Amino acid sequence: MALTDPAIRALRPRERPYKVSDEKGLYLQVTPVGGRLWRMKSRAAAGIEKKLSFGGYPEISLKEARELRDRARSLVASGVDPADQKRRDKRAAKVSADNTFSAVAADYIAKNRRDGLSDATVAKREWFVRLVERSLGGRPVSEIQPFEVLDAVRPFEAAKNDEKAHRTLQFIGQVFRYAVANQIAASDPTRDLSGALSKRRPKNLAAILEPERVGELLRNIDGYEGLPLTKLALQLSPLVFVRPGELRRAEWGEIDLDAAVWRIPAEKMRARMEHAVPLSRQAIAVLREAAGLTGDGRFVFPSIRSRFDPMSENTINAALRRLGYTGDEMTAHGFRSTASTLLNESGKWSPDAIERALAHKGKDLVRAAYHRGAHWQERVLMAQWWGDYLDRLRTGGVVVPLARQR
Repeated sequence: MALTDPAIRALRPRERPYKVSDEKGLYLQVTPVGGRLWRMKSRAAAGIEKKLSFGGYPEISLKEARELRDRARSLVASGVDPADQKRRDKRAAKVSADNTFSAVAADYIAKNRRDGLSDATVAKREWFVRLVERSLGGRPVSEIQPFEVLDAVRPFEAAKNDEKAHRTLQFIGQVFRYAVANQIAASDPTRDLSGALSKRRPKNLAAILEPERVGELLRNIDGYEGLPLTKLALQLSPLVFVRPGELRRAEWGEIDLDAAVWRIPAEKMRARMEHAVPLSRQAIAVLREAAGLTGDGRFVFPSIRSRFDPMSENTINAALRRLGYTGDEMTAHGFRSTASTLLNESGKWSPDAIERALAHKGKDLVRAAYHRGAHWQERVLMAQWWGDYLDRLRTGGVVVPLARQR
């Protein structure tokens, strides 16, 4: 006779466990302490009898117990052992719970480090994880749906930061492809989101390119009244025109003031190749002044919070804003555009030497390796000419660019 809820509630414990049958192999086992546990008899493919456990009543209701029984019977009919399936499901649930988006992203970034990606690239990817931590971080990667990914990046698009939205979506896709490759997720939900976001709005990094305005900028930098180390970083930026991340993470161990060269290790460079920067007399003067402040530490420009960390990535831009320059006028990265434009317009230096000074990676690696050495002397001369040129602009001198003779 089939069980009912009133009949189950009326069951009382006895000295020994006893069974009360329902239907189709499902029964309740009543324990001496009053527990009522759902059980089911099942036969595996080899005819071996097994007992399945579905939990206790009333946590598992009569209706739910019957649904579990029917599911188990369906598996048996398909030749699947319900006990084995239950173990697989339990393991899958544990794997899913252990492999949240944040956990998989952390593994992926750890692999990036082992693969030799630059510190700047790793830091940027860690930043992306923080951006979606609240929306995706605690979700198992195997359960995340495309709409959840879109919900995570839509706020950046709504704030008209299309680049941020696209790059965050790109990173999420990288994490999912890593998960798929490691059999943690079945598919990449970003695969079907092509075209879901608004097109990127092209945005050039702001830079001052007119010689007279460059001179004005240099004079304003010299009059900067903030932290002395920030002022020195501002003064060095136009002289060496490296990427902002390379400047703020510069270490004294990389710089040889006597040889007038700064060798940036490959792991810090976007192109994954060591970059040697010839130092002008002006650059050496700035670095010697910085040495008086931080020369006994690791970083040339350490963080104000800890000398064991580099200067914040926002420091130079914040200093430019303090000087009155908006983000549409000048940025820390803009010093590179300034140097590239004015060096090319001078007509004095070969485009290859300028490209090497900017550490731009050519598609032809053999040719790039050749030019890295072949243009060193020209780059040394160019660095000093550039330092002198900036001095003339700073003092307001008239500079007439010389056209290259053909």
